[in-house]
Amino acid sequence: MSASSRKPADVEVTCCDGGPLLVRGAAVIRDDEGREHQVTRPVVALCRCGKSARRPWCDGTHKLVPRRPVRQ
Repeated sequence: MSASSRKPADVEVTCCDGGPLLVRGAAVIRDDEGREHQVTRPVVALCRCGKSARRPWCDGTHKLVPRRPVRQ
């Protein structure tokens, strides 16, 4: 299936503990400023810590950021 023919139901998102969101099957990612980023890989990692130099993509910076306690 080509990226342009994927449906929203074909997208899977996994939240990694203390790390990025892994997105499988997306064709386009829209960032917080509304810019669209074409996805050319089967899986991409999105930054959740806000410190990546390559946002919206994860660059591993979360490994250097102190973890916050999980709210319950």
